[in-house]
Amino acid sequence: MADASPTVRQRELGLRLRMIRTELGLTVEDVAAKLMCSAAKISRMETGARRPVPRDVRDLCELYNLDAATSAELMNLTRQAREQGWWARYDDLDLYPYIGLEQSASSITHYSMSWVHALLQTEDYAREIIKAIVPQISPAVHQQRVEARLRRQELLEAETPPRYRVFLDELVLRRPVGNSMIMAAQIGKILKVVDDGKVTVQVIPFESGAYPAADVMFTMLEFTEQLLRPVVFVEGLASHQYYEHTSDIVRYREAIDYIRDCALSPRNSAQLLVDIQRSYEFG
Repeated sequence: MADASPTVRQRELGLRLRMIRTELGLTVEDVAAKLMCSAAKISRMETGARRPVPRDVRDLCELYNLDAATSAELMNLTRQAREQGWWARYDDLDLYPYIGLEQSASSITHYSMSWVHALLQTEDYAREIIKAIVPQISPAVHQQRVEARLRRQELLEAETPPRYRVFLDELVLRRPVGNSMIMAAQIGKILKVVDDGKVTVQVIPFESGAYPAADVMFTMLEFTEQLLRPVVFVEGLASHQYYEHTSDIVRYREAIDYIRDCALSPRNSAQLLVDIQRSYEFG
């Protein structure tokens, strides 16, 4: 992906550095001792948790005795990882590194029983839901978050947009956010994006009863590059969780399968969306 986000390049660099270290039979502590730094610093570089410093990557290339071509490739990744994504201009998104990963994902699968996914929200719905979640949010930060949310949706207009699936509990559609006009418009937008072939939406109806789900809301991001593992993002009020271990990914894939089996087909989901939209318009 020549146009991969800096966040993805940062993670790719970290994975490459970790692979090289383990192939050489070195531990994080070994490397840290040789570079006279903390093991935590090396670990954060390898997990992509911190932006790489060119000097540090250069020192690692020398320590690992890498050839000129490999060193140049890693230094190029370092430069790309240090570039600023469009989201960097917003001071208080609280979604780093998620947005960078989302922007480079080849597949996005989202489940929610709380609210409509950000990539499908109308401006009015986004404004209402952000304010509802953080009642004391300042007007400036509120506006930033709304603008950024709408900017994220440009991803669906890309020349090669991600494969995008959304599973919504019927509760998401029945719970009013704002007023009936806002809800009718929100459902109308979902129907349009579905009709345009940009998303597959399936609704889990009330009559499905209780069903297994890993969390009230999560997003699985997958990438075309084999080196980059899938990531499951769980958004929280105070903090966010990122799951990448194979066992975690397997559990969430199973949860997606269970949810899909409890959901209406895409066609029947669209009909339910139409019915609920009409209830807002004429109810």
